This record gives sequence, structure tokens and C-alpha cells, in this order.
Amino acid sequence: MRRRRGGPGVDTAGLLVAAALASVLVPQARQWLQLHGSDIAAVAVVVLATGALMLLLVKAARRGVFAWAARRRRPDGWDIRFLDGLHHSEFEEAVRDLMRRDGAHDAVRVGGAGDNGADVKGTDPAGRRWVIQCKHRRDGAAGAAVGTPDLHVLNGTGRPVHGGDVVVLVTNGRITAPAVKFARSQRLHLVDRATLNAWASGTLPLWEILADLPAPRRTFPSSRSGRRLQP
Repeated sequence: MRRRRGGPGVDTAGLLVAAALASVLVPQARQWLQLHGSDIAAVAVVVLATGALMLLLVKAARRGVFAWAARRRRPDGWDIRFLDGLHHSEFEEAVRDLMRRDGAHDAVRVGGAGDNGADVKGTDPAGRRWVIQCKHRRDGAAGAAVGTPDLHVLNGTGRPVHGGDVVVLVTNGRITAPAVKFARSQRLHLVDRATLNAWASGTLPLWEILADLPAPRRTFPSSRSGRRLQP
């Protein structure tokens, strides 16, 4: 897996508290035991106290790691630069989490060997089944453009194999003009870099951004915006 950019912080307050306790309690414990007991006992208590404080430090650091991970996984205010820095499998998870954020609570990541062209699947509030193929480019817009061959498998499996009502390709990169033309002819939807950024960093669900979607299978609340985007 490619090394991720950034890294976890730690619980700074917890570390400061632990350090303060160490500076005060350990010398006092050692002094008290030297006055009232043997040096061996003093050393033993100091060792135990140090071990306890080290455990506190570890727990504080872990809390910091978990808090950082939770912030990273929460799809609020994600932008395209954040998505560029993900591993391809994390990118698929991010698309799944965005779908869940928008109301497709059954969205799952199915990418991997034998996925038959589908990386994420889910059902929107209108009852439409979404089948999504993800194409992550490590270099973003500077990476290789998604071309027509990338759409062939998705086009052949999105509806007959996966039962998709809305078949989508999502990329943080570019899409060639022939691929755009092919997608339109086959009723495939494309989410290019600009559209992905608008989706991830904004508040509108994908089904209010893309145009020409199939009719809803059930009634759901009206669009919060009449503005729709489509590459």
C-alpha cells in the first residue's frame, strides 16, 4: 500500500497531564520510601509508577490515533486533494462513505478480484440501485485519462450482472472525449474530477448533481437545488 500523506496526532492534553504527574509523583514516592523503607522497595515502587505512567502515555497516544482516524473517515468537507492522497482501495471506501452520507445506507464496497466491474453498490432514497466503478489516479488530473476501454466491463455488467438502475464511473482524474461520448450512448453516468470535488466537498447528494437519471422507484423528498452537474 502506498504511504499515506499526513499522520495521526496524539492527545496533547493527556500527554501533558501524564508528564506533569510523572515529574511530581515519582520523586515524591521515591523520597517517601527512602525515608520509610529500603532502597530496594523504593526502586520497585518507582519502576511500578513509571510503568503505570507509560501505560497512561500509550493510552493517550492511542486516543489521539483513533480520534484522527475518525476525523479522516468522516465525509464532511472532503475535497479533491484529500481524495487524491488515498490508496485506490481507500478511494473506493470514500465513495461508499459518501453514498452513505447522502442516504444510501446500504452502500457497500465490493471492489477487488472478481468484482465484475463494480466497486461500490447501494440504493438511493428513491429506490434506484447504483452500481459504481472507481478509477483512482495517484497523480490526479496529471494521471492517465479514463478512456473508453475502462467503460467496457462496466457497461457489460452494470445492469445485467449487478442489476443497476444507475451505472456510474467515478474518477479523481480526467475522462477522454471518446469515453464521454460512449458513456452517453450507453446511458452510463460519469463523475469526473470537478464533479467529484463538488460532490465530496458540498452538501448535495450525487443523485441531485447528475442529470438524466432513471425515474424513481419510490417517492422521496424533492431536490434541495434545481442545479445539476454532468460532465
